[in-house]
Amino acid sequence: MIETQSALALVPAVLREVAEYREVKAGEMLFRLGVRPRSILYVIGGEVRLLRHARNGDEIILQRSNGGFIAEASIDARAYHCDAVVTAAGAVLCLPIQAFKAALAQDNMFHQAWAAHLAREVRKLRARCERLSLNTAAARIIHYIEAEGVDGSVTLNQSRKAWAAELGLTHEAMYRTLRRLQAGGVLNMDRNRNFSRLSLL
Repeated sequence: MIETQSALALVPAVLREVAEYREVKAGEMLFRLGVRPRSILYVIGGEVRLLRHARNGDEIILQRSNGGFIAEASIDARAYHCDAVVTAAGAVLCLPIQAFKAALAQDNMFHQAWAAHLAREVRKLRARCERLSLNTAAARIIHYIEAEGVDGSVTLNQSRKAWAAELGLTHEAMYRTLRRLQAGGVLNMDRNRNFSRLSLL
Protein backbone atom coordinates (compact mmCIF):
# COMPACT_ATOMS: atom_id res chain seq x y z
CA MET A 1 0.00 0.00 0.00
CA ILE A 2 2.90 2.35 0.73
CA GLU A 3 3.97 2.07 -2.93
CA THR A 4 0.71 3.69 -4.06
CA GLN A 5 0.23 5.96 -1.01
CA SER A 6 3.52 7.78 -0.58
CA ALA A 7 2.30 9.79 2.42
CA LEU A 8 1.92 6.57 4.40
CA ALA A 9 5.68 6.01 4.17
CA LEU A 10 6.03 8.88 6.65
CA VAL A 11 3.80 7.12 9.20
CA PRO A 12 5.84 5.02 11.68
CA ALA A 13 5.44 1.26 11.40
CA VAL A 14 4.19 1.05 14.99
CA LEU A 15 1.28 3.33 14.03
CA ARG A 16 0.52 1.54 10.76
CA GLU A 17 0.29 -1.74 12.70
CA VAL A 18 -2.66 -0.48 14.78
CA ALA A 19 -4.48 1.13 11.84
CA GLU A 20 -7.85 -0.26 10.80
CA TYR A 21 -8.47 -0.73 7.06
CA ARG A 22 -12.09 -0.13 6.05
CA GLU A 23 -13.80 -0.43 2.71
CA VAL A 24 -16.48 2.25 2.42
CA LYS A 25 -19.53 2.76 0.23
CA ALA A 26 -21.00 5.92 -1.28
CA GLY A 27 -23.40 7.53 1.17
CA GLU A 28 -21.71 6.05 4.25
CA MET A 29 -21.15 8.41 7.19
CA LEU A 30 -17.67 8.12 8.67
CA PHE A 31 -18.50 10.44 11.52
CA ARG A 32 -21.14 12.96 12.50
CA LEU A 33 -21.19 16.47 13.91
CA GLY A 34 -20.79 16.44 17.70
CA VAL A 35 -19.25 12.96 18.01
CA ARG A 36 -15.95 12.61 19.90
CA PRO A 37 -13.04 11.87 17.52
CA ARG A 38 -11.42 8.48 17.92
CA SER A 39 -9.27 8.20 14.79
CA ILE A 40 -7.33 10.19 12.24
CA LEU A 41 -8.62 9.23 8.80
CA TYR A 42 -6.55 8.56 5.70
CA VAL A 43 -8.42 8.20 2.41
CA ILE A 44 -6.92 5.43 0.28
CA GLY A 45 -9.44 5.50 -2.56
CA GLY A 46 -12.83 6.88 -3.48
CA GLU A 47 -13.88 10.28 -2.17
CA VAL A 48 -14.75 11.63 1.28
CA ARG A 49 -16.20 15.07 1.97
CA LEU A 50 -16.49 17.07 5.16
CA LEU A 51 -19.88 18.76 5.13
CA ARG A 52 -21.98 21.19 7.07
CA HIS A 53 -25.53 22.15 6.22
CA ALA A 54 -26.84 25.69 5.82
CA ARG A 55 -30.19 26.67 7.32
CA ASN A 56 -31.83 26.23 3.92
CA GLY A 57 -30.50 22.67 3.71
CA ASP A 58 -27.72 23.33 1.19
CA GLU A 59 -24.50 21.40 1.68
CA ILE A 60 -21.36 23.38 2.47
CA ILE A 61 -18.19 21.50 1.51
CA LEU A 62 -15.38 22.14 3.98
CA GLN A 63 -12.89 19.60 2.65
CA ARG A 64 -12.82 17.00 -0.10
CA SER A 65 -10.30 14.19 -0.38
CA ASN A 66 -9.62 11.58 -3.06
CA GLY A 67 -6.52 10.45 -1.21
CA GLY A 68 -4.59 11.41 1.91
CA PHE A 69 -5.43 12.65 5.38
CA ILE A 70 -8.75 14.32 6.08
CA ALA A 71 -10.16 16.14 9.13
CA GLU A 72 -6.65 16.60 10.54
CA ALA A 73 -7.84 19.33 12.95
CA SER A 74 -9.86 16.72 14.84
CA ILE A 75 -6.69 15.47 16.53
CA ASP A 76 -7.22 17.96 19.39
CA ALA A 77 -10.97 18.47 19.12
CA ARG A 78 -13.45 17.38 21.78
CA ALA A 79 -16.09 16.83 19.09
CA TYR A 80 -16.33 16.89 15.31
CA HIS A 81 -17.58 20.18 13.88
CA CYS A 82 -18.99 18.62 10.70
CA ASP A 83 -20.06 15.36 9.06
CA ALA A 84 -17.79 13.12 6.99
CA VAL A 85 -19.61 11.50 4.07
CA VAL A 86 -18.31 9.02 1.52
CA THR A 87 -19.27 10.34 -1.92
CA ALA A 88 -17.47 7.67 -3.98
CA ALA A 89 -16.80 4.10 -2.82
CA GLY A 90 -13.25 3.32 -1.77
CA ALA A 91 -11.30 2.64 1.40
CA VAL A 92 -9.94 4.48 4.43
CA LEU A 93 -7.39 3.83 7.14
CA CYS A 94 -8.42 4.69 10.68
CA LEU A 95 -5.40 5.59 12.82
CA PRO A 96 -6.23 5.71 16.55
CA ILE A 97 -5.80 9.27 17.83
CA GLN A 98 -3.98 8.35 21.03
CA ALA A 99 -1.49 6.18 19.15
CA PHE A 100 -1.12 8.97 16.58
CA LYS A 101 -0.31 11.54 19.28
CA ALA A 102 2.16 9.16 20.92
CA ALA A 103 3.94 8.64 17.58
CA LEU A 104 4.18 12.40 17.05
CA ALA A 105 5.73 12.81 20.51
CA GLN A 106 8.21 9.96 20.11
CA ASP A 107 9.26 10.15 16.45
CA ASN A 108 10.88 13.45 15.47
CA MET A 109 10.92 12.67 11.74
CA PHE A 110 7.21 11.88 11.82
CA HIS A 111 6.56 15.07 13.80
CA GLN A 112 8.41 17.15 11.19
CA ALA A 113 6.63 15.40 8.30
CA TRP A 114 3.25 16.03 9.96
CA ALA A 115 4.10 19.73 10.47
CA ALA A 116 5.08 20.01 6.80
CA HIS A 117 1.83 18.33 5.77
CA LEU A 118 -0.22 20.78 7.84
CA ALA A 119 1.69 23.72 6.34
CA ARG A 120 0.82 22.51 2.83
CA GLU A 121 -2.83 22.19 3.83
CA VAL A 122 -2.82 25.77 5.15
CA ARG A 123 -1.42 27.00 1.83
CA LYS A 124 -4.14 25.11 -0.06
CA LEU A 125 -6.82 26.53 2.22
CA ARG A 126 -5.56 30.07 1.72
CA ALA A 127 -5.65 29.60 -2.04
CA ARG A 128 -9.19 28.27 -1.85
CA CYS A 129 -10.35 31.20 0.32
CA GLU A 130 -8.81 33.63 -2.15
CA ARG A 131 -10.45 31.81 -5.05
CA LEU A 132 -13.91 31.93 -3.46
CA SER A 133 -13.53 35.67 -2.90
CA LEU A 134 -13.27 36.24 -6.66
CA ASN A 135 -16.45 37.62 -8.20
CA THR A 136 -16.68 35.79 -11.52
CA ALA A 137 -16.79 32.15 -12.52
CA ALA A 138 -14.05 32.75 -15.09
CA ALA A 139 -11.71 34.25 -12.50
CA ARG A 140 -12.25 31.30 -10.15
CA ILE A 141 -11.57 28.76 -12.91
CA ILE A 142 -8.37 30.49 -14.02
CA HIS A 143 -7.22 30.90 -10.41
CA TYR A 144 -7.73 27.17 -9.82
CA ILE A 145 -5.70 26.23 -12.88
CA GLU A 146 -2.87 28.56 -11.90
CA ALA A 147 -2.86 27.65 -8.19
CA GLU A 148 -3.45 23.90 -8.40
CA GLY A 149 -1.81 23.11 -11.75
CA VAL A 150 1.67 23.26 -13.20
CA ASP A 151 2.72 25.74 -15.91
CA GLY A 152 -0.85 26.83 -16.54
CA SER A 153 -2.28 23.31 -16.90
CA VAL A 154 -4.23 21.04 -14.58
CA THR A 155 -5.83 17.60 -14.83
CA LEU A 156 -8.96 17.19 -12.72
CA ASN A 157 -9.18 14.24 -10.35
CA GLN A 158 -12.93 14.77 -9.97
CA SER A 159 -16.00 15.31 -12.11
CA ARG A 160 -16.75 18.76 -13.50
CA LYS A 161 -19.87 18.85 -11.34
CA ALA A 162 -17.77 18.25 -8.21
CA TRP A 163 -15.28 20.85 -9.40
CA ALA A 164 -18.10 23.38 -9.77
CA ALA A 165 -19.19 22.73 -6.17
CA GLU A 166 -15.61 23.24 -4.96
CA LEU A 167 -15.48 26.58 -6.78
CA GLY A 168 -18.83 27.67 -5.34
CA LEU A 169 -20.55 27.55 -8.74
CA THR A 170 -23.55 25.76 -10.15
CA HIS A 171 -22.56 23.18 -12.73
CA GLU A 172 -24.61 25.09 -15.32
CA ALA A 173 -22.56 28.25 -14.70
CA MET A 174 -19.37 26.17 -14.83
CA TYR A 175 -20.23 24.63 -18.22
CA ARG A 176 -21.27 27.99 -19.74
CA THR A 177 -18.07 29.65 -18.54
CA LEU A 178 -15.82 26.83 -19.77
CA ARG A 179 -17.41 27.00 -23.22
CA ARG A 180 -17.00 30.78 -23.33
CA LEU A 181 -13.36 30.63 -22.23
CA GLN A 182 -12.56 27.99 -24.83
CA ALA A 183 -14.39 29.86 -27.59
CA GLY A 184 -12.52 33.03 -26.65
CA GLY A 185 -9.12 31.34 -26.84
CA VAL A 186 -8.46 31.75 -23.12
CA LEU A 187 -8.67 28.07 -22.20
CA ASN A 188 -8.18 24.71 -23.85
CA MET A 189 -9.89 21.59 -22.52
CA ASP A 190 -10.31 18.00 -23.61
CA ARG A 191 -12.45 15.00 -22.71
CA ASN A 192 -9.79 13.65 -20.35
CA ARG A 193 -10.33 16.54 -17.88
CA ASN A 194 -7.16 18.35 -18.94
CA PHE A 195 -7.35 22.15 -18.80
CA SER A 196 -4.71 24.57 -20.06
CA ARG A 197 -4.69 28.35 -19.94
CA LEU A 198 -3.87 29.77 -23.38
CA SER A 199 -3.97 33.50 -22.62
CA LEU A 200 -4.73 35.98 -19.87
CA LEU A 201 -8.27 37.20 -19.38
